[in-house]
Amino acid sequence: MTGKTASIAALSGEAPFYIPSASEIEVFEAAYKSRMAMLIKGPTGCGKTRFVSHMAARLGLPLHTVSCHDDLTSSDLVGRYLIKGRETVWVDGPLTRVVRQGGICYLDEVVEARKDTTVIIHPLSDDRRILTIEKTGEELHAPDDFMLVISYNPGYQHILKDLKPSTRQRFAAIEFDYPPEPVEADIVAGESGLDRAVCARLVAIGGKMRALADSGIEASPSTRLLVHAATLIKNGLSPTAACEAAIVKPLTDDAELQAAMKGMIEAVF
Repeated sequence: MTGKTASIAALSGEAPFYIPSASEIEVFEAAYKSRMAMLIKGPTGCGKTRFVSHMAARLGLPLHTVSCHDDLTSSDLVGRYLIKGRETVWVDGPLTRVVRQGGICYLDEVVEARKDTTVIIHPLSDDRRILTIEKTGEELHAPDDFMLVISYNPGYQHILKDLKPSTRQRFAAIEFDYPPEPVEADIVAGESGLDRAVCARLVAIGGKMRALADSGIEASPSTRLLVHAATLIKNGLSPTAACEAAIVKPLTDDAELQAAMKGMIEAVF
């Protein structure tokens, strides 16, 4: 299927709504056919998770998402022994369940997890495709329909939390960014149901605010935030109030930055 056909399929309910911006669909499909693990990197809210959901539906695979955090350990992924009644039983973690059953295991923001998790995924993400469970003595071989996908935001992560080269080089990679303005306007309109002309104004505001990245703002307004603002407008809120609630206040507490962002909003609307 071409990118255009994929978009039509998504809109018809066959897969979550997604508009491709380059060859990411073809790259993902080729990696799946080649039984390669996939690394997706890009800023927060640019569509990484939506893309994975779209591809899982497109390929007809179950999707199991793990939102990684500082306290996530290898045992959380692989499993552990638990006491049930008078017995001690082994309970698979999400990664083990997907390796047994097949599907996509998506580790979102993987660098947020503890370092021992990367040791676990190394043999799964190279040509061995195995998961060793030391506590049970099992060595699981991933089925053909298993795929490991990880994501992270390279612009946000501290250098101490970056992926090591030994991990990165096990993956095929796709790099995401915010889409071009016409495509982003289509996305915001498709997600919110708001008139596209208004969505184009929201995207223009987002572009202006992203230029403030060197002025102290910690994060740029994501496509997700633009969709939130469009949804509020669609549900009756004025454009300025919607932008303030969905974009300005979530991004910063700095009064001067908020005033500058409000000025941009008022200039467009």
